[in-house]
Parts: sequence; structure tokens; C-alpha cells
Amino acid sequence: MQLSKEELLEKANSVSKNTLLETLSIEVVDFGEDFLIARMPVTPKVHQPDGVLHGGATAALAESVGSFASHIFIDTEKFFVRGIEITANHLKSVKDGFVYAKATFLHKGRTTQLLDIKVTDESDNLISVCRLSTISLPKSK
Repeated sequence: MQLSKEELLEKANSVSKNTLLETLSIEVVDFGEDFLIARMPVTPKVHQPDGVLHGGATAALAESVGSFASHIFIDTEKFFVRGIEITANHLKSVKDGFVYAKATFLHKGRTTQLLDIKVTDESDNLISVCRLSTISLPKSK
């Protein structure tokens, strides 16, 4: 039996319980053959002291969506994924609403992956551009 897209999204979000994703209210909202999209509400919980989205929260969103994308596209019976490097260029401030992170692959190797992650606001304004390198490591038996 093959799961529907809605069932797969529900399953993906259920593994976020008691993790940073739940703490920051990050939710996977869409995916396709070569991308994954998650969103995060911009509330005082993720603000800097001056009331705008904290760059660290943006980086956490980017790493979460990128790692999740790498995880979805590997054989999880044999491998696990870890982020090994992230860069973030913050271009615009956000005070409220939602931000969306879309991860797409620049390189999808057997061992390492490189993802481009664009973070936008609800009006599709570019907020941050991030790059994430991940590594797929074999699980011990």
C-alpha cells in the first residue's frame, strides 16, 4: 500500500515530536522529486531582542529542511544523515507571519549532498539564502 502525499507529510511531521523542529514549530508542508519545503511561524519565540526573526532560527530552519530532504532521499534502513556545514546569508528582516524554506539539491552523491535552501516570507520575498552540506553514513549493524 502506497501512502498519499498527505499521509507522507503527516508521517514526516510526526517524527518531529520532542525535537528542535517542534520547539520552533517547524512543519514540512510540501515535497517533490527534488525538493522539500518547510515553514516556521515568526513569533516572539524566534525573535532577536529588537523584534525581528533571529538569524540562528533561520539557520535552524534551513538545516532542518535540508537534512530532512537528504534523509527522505536515502535508504534509511542502511544510512543516517548528518549536516556537516551550513552557510546563511540574511537579506531581509521579518517580524511576523511565516517563513518558508525550500531545499533543492545541487549535488546528490552517495556519500555527500549539497543543498541550496531559499528562505522566503509569505509574499515570496527572499529572506535568506543558505547552503547545507550533508553526509550519509552507514548505520552500524
